[in-house]
Amino acid sequence: MTEAAVAIEALVQRRAHFELGPVELAIPAGYVTAIVGPNGSGKSSLFRLMLGLARPDAGRVSLLGRRVGDGDDTAYKTRIGYVPEEAIDLEDKISGDQKAAFVRPWYPGWDVNYYRELLRRFEIDAGLKLGKMSKGMRRKYDLSLAMAHHPDLLLLDEPSSGLDPIAWKTMIDVLHRYMERGDRTIVMASHIVDEVRRLADYIVFVVHGRVLGMYEKDALLESWQTMYVDDAGRSTDWKAMPGLRGFEAAGGTTYRIVTDSAHAAERWLAEAGATLVSKQKLELDDILIHLTEHARGVM
Repeated sequence: MTEAAVAIEALVQRRAHFELGPVELAIPAGYVTAIVGPNGSGKSSLFRLMLGLARPDAGRVSLLGRRVGDGDDTAYKTRIGYVPEEAIDLEDKISGDQKAAFVRPWYPGWDVNYYRELLRRFEIDAGLKLGKMSKGMRRKYDLSLAMAHHPDLLLLDEPSSGLDPIAWKTMIDVLHRYMERGDRTIVMASHIVDEVRRLADYIVFVVHGRVLGMYEKDALLESWQTMYVDDAGRSTDWKAMPGLRGFEAAGGTTYRIVTDSAHAAERWLAEAGATLVSKQKLELDDILIHLTEHARGVM
């Protein structure tokens, strides 16, 4: 991977009923990284810590080569765009145009033509008060505002929340175009499998405040497979199979097996004399279920 756009070291945040970390994570510049996990797993907490909106109890976060909370952070924050999971209620009484006029002076790279182009593509009436916008329109407006200064790093917390299918496809296209230059970075939290498939280069799984791992998406989807195997009654020692994640009888001498190391597992099956009847790649949500169960100590 290339240099890190986001570097997280030994990060811990403790709350009365939840603890995040310790987190070690290096998110590469120039790629889209999706943070995936169940609700309440700590995804939004990570975003707040990245932006300095909350303080960790231990560890450090660096964005674009600068440590968060270390002196004046104005300069590097002008290179960041952020869309939070929930809209800010305090802004409900101002219009989109009024908020843009307030925000614009903070960003030297503000591009009014690009901002207007995004409003047009998303079919947003920025003259409306923010509180009068539907959830989907507000989401599209917030994304347009976050991208208007061509940020080097775009942080998106559940970006498609409230979007209809047409707006969702527009968002996917806008983000693909944003990444065409090759030197920009997106970090997004999402539970939409198709969104992660279409956008992400890397996937970070977070469960119960713990990072379970960071994976290159295509390699991950290639390596996690369900296999139906016939061992012809040989009493094969399945526990020795590479990457074994799940195992159950499927009738007769056939077994249903889940592995996270498909290529190594196939070689092992051939050496063991077992017959691979069929195989199928797992979906991301199924992989997350297996990782979650493993984190709980369950096969």
